Order: sequence, then C-alpha cells, then structure tokens
Amino acid sequence: MLSPSEFQTVRYEVRDHVAIVTLSRPERHNALNRRGYEEFEAAFRAAQADPEVRCVVITGADPAFCAGEDVKEMMGAAPPPPPPLTTVRQPPTPAAMAALNCDRPVIAAVNGAAVGWGMEIMLFADIRIASERAKFAELFIKRGLVCDVGGFYRLPAIVGPAKAAELLFTGDVIDAAEALRIGLVTQVVPHEQLMDAALALAARIAANPPVALRYMKLGLKRAAYGDPEEIGSWAIDTIRRLFQTEDHKEGVASFLEKRPAVFTGR
Repeated sequence: MLSPSEFQTVRYEVRDHVAIVTLSRPERHNALNRRGYEEFEAAFRAAQADPEVRCVVITGADPAFCAGEDVKEMMGAAPPPPPPLTTVRQPPTPAAMAALNCDRPVIAAVNGAAVGWGMEIMLFADIRIASERAKFAELFIKRGLVCDVGGFYRLPAIVGPAKAAELLFTGDVIDAAEALRIGLVTQVVPHEQLMDAALALAARIAANPPVALRYMKLGLKRAAYGDPEEIGSWAIDTIRRLFQTEDHKEGVASFLEKRPAVFTGR
C-alpha cells in the first residue's frame, strides 16, 4: 500500500484532527488513472489507521472536483476479461470500499465538475457541500456501462429511487442549485468560501467525542444504507461484462471523437 509521502495524484494532510484528501491532477480535471485509484484508496486507509483523525474532507484541485476516469489513459490498456460464468462474487472496487468503510465522518467539498466516478466519490461522503460552480452527472450510461457502488448504494437513499433512476438512466448533468433542491448536497456556497465552510463543519464534528462519532456513523450507515459489499460485487461483475460490448466501445469512441454516439444494442 502506498504511503502519503509517495502520492503523485492526491494530496493528503491532517490538520486539527481533520484529514484533507485533495484529488490533484488539475491539468486533467482530476480524472482518475490507475495510480489515482490506488492513492485514493491509500489516503482513506491512512485516515482510518490514524487515531488522530476524527473527520475527513474530500475535495479537488481547481477547476474541478473529479471528471471521472481518465478515459484516454485508462483505455490505453486492454479491458479486463469478463468473469467466468462460474464466478459467484467479484470483489468490489477497493477504492470505493476504503471510503465507504471509513468509520470517520466524511465531507465532500465539491468545487467543480463531479461526474462519472467523480460523482461516485462525492456519494461516498456522509455530507456534501457544493460550490456554486459545481456540476454533477452519473455519465456511465453514456459510455455503455453501469455506475459503481456509490450510484446504486447511496444515490437512491439520498435523492429517492425515482430521481436516482432519472439521473442514472439519462446521464444528465445538473447544477449546484438543482443538487441542493433534490437533497444531493446540503449547502451551496460561493466558490471562494467552499473550503472554509467544509473545514468549519469538519471542526464542529471533530470537536465531539471520537468514539461516539464512529458509533453514530455506524448506526446511520446501518439504518440508511445497509451493506455495500453485495451491490459493489454485482456492479463490478456487470461493468466487466459491459466492457466487452460494442456499445461501450462506441460510447468511448464518440466521447474521444467529440461526436454523438450511435448505439446498436450489441
């Protein structure tokens, strides 16, 4: 497992009992490559292992929160083969489970576009605060894929099943005002005040008894969300199968070529 001193795509610091995880590939709008996934996972494992950490804040280096996967880089490698039919259960995405299993309260300070896996990251948080510049979209359907565990496990509980279905089925982009209206975020603040607002809330949370905080989060997780392992495993199994489809290849090609996609159902 990487240590924070080795990170290249994520900045990690602990300040006054608050771990700050900053996605930091601004030239790529903080899109995740393979190392980015590894460092995101490692950052949450570092926070989980540190008894001084009582709250975690996730944000991105301007101008974006996270533009999802770095499609150009990630598509340079061959997609994983589909799992054999005898496979009962695929392991969920390690980065997702590291965030979801963190027993400290997590705040997302969404400073710009949070799309694709960037929206998944935002959904891993317990509380989401948005800059007025924030945009949100579950773009997976546009690439011929399904979302990861965040969209299936958290989104319906946050905005309701029907609104979640609308966002997942259409891949539509919504702005910060709409995100606030549907309850996806709890606050929208001027861009320059975002980190101050997130850190002020984190400080209020971190001032409380840390053991009680962890149990409070555990109780909320059990009551509101249940266990993410099963849906996370199903999502990864399905994503691996969809990687083999012509529609996925067309979704990626149309994105890279900046043209409308034509899907055939194959």
